[in-house]
Amino acid sequence: MIDSKLPNVGTTIFTVMSQLAAETGAINLSQGFPDFDGPQALRDAVCRHVTQGHNQYSPMTGLPALRQQVAAKIARSYGREVNPDSEITITPGATQAIFCAIHSVIRTGDEVIIFDPCYDSYEPAVELAGGRCVHVQLGLDDFSIDWQKLSDALSPRTRMIVINSPHNPSGALISRAELDRLAALIADRDIYLLSDEVYEHLVFDGARHVSVLDHEALYQRAFVVSSFGKTYHVTGWKTGYVVAPPALTSELRKVHQYVSFCGVTPLQYALADFMAEHPEHVDELPGFYQAKRDFFCGHLAESRFSFRPVGGSFFLL
Repeated sequence: MIDSKLPNVGTTIFTVMSQLAAETGAINLSQGFPDFDGPQALRDAVCRHVTQGHNQYSPMTGLPALRQQVAAKIARSYGREVNPDSEITITPGATQAIFCAIHSVIRTGDEVIIFDPCYDSYEPAVELAGGRCVHVQLGLDDFSIDWQKLSDALSPRTRMIVINSPHNPSGALISRAELDRLAALIADRDIYLLSDEVYEHLVFDGARHVSVLDHEALYQRAFVVSSFGKTYHVTGWKTGYVVAPPALTSELRKVHQYVSFCGVTPLQYALADFMAEHPEHVDELPGFYQAKRDFFCGHLAESRFSFRPVGGSFFLL
């Protein structure tokens, strides 16, 4: 008999739903991936770098050129100057970045607050680090933070809070006022923040994504995670990154180097090239996906289904 480290974890719901969709011929709306290829120029760049021989290990921290492009994008999008050498780490997927961030600061007996509903990888990563998740239900009407419930959930053992905006699966967006309130709530506590922002460029109706990167007080205690796969329509490439202050980045890299060491080298070269040549791509994403959202909602409105407004992400409830 195996004494499982994750006795309550079965096959991920994404695998289950994808298999059901394949078996029944249904359209798979359960998982955050598009049904079209990434940009042709990006795919061509991968082929070019593979044939040019960029096929060995990249630096553990990620390809310098790609980290520099991420830093440039952050400066354009959020006005923050981050050091690509000491604050940005390229990872094989955002999920691995989340895992490493949690394991870099969570120890046995620590508590991590997560908001329900949420991405299903948070809790297993906390449990594997020896921590315990404390669940706080988001508001059922608009999926906003219930501040009384959050305050009640805090304890001397609280070590981290995980936030996610645009939210998976509701598409709700966190506001600047909410970040300010969160900063005030934890100002005098030794609590880290994990901000999952993989859908940062998928926001609709003229809204602007409010990033922890644009909040000085919170950034100084935060790991901010994002995804090239979501942004460039190449989720199967499993390439992401995490931005954090130098001291936190140093601790994260200690974990990262023994989990995967590095990501896939030619993909990093291709992404660096594409980001340098097409910085406008991220600015075009909101309109691109909003048109798809409006088309989908327009047809749903003629059906028996009801749905709530969605401010961002791939999802609709």
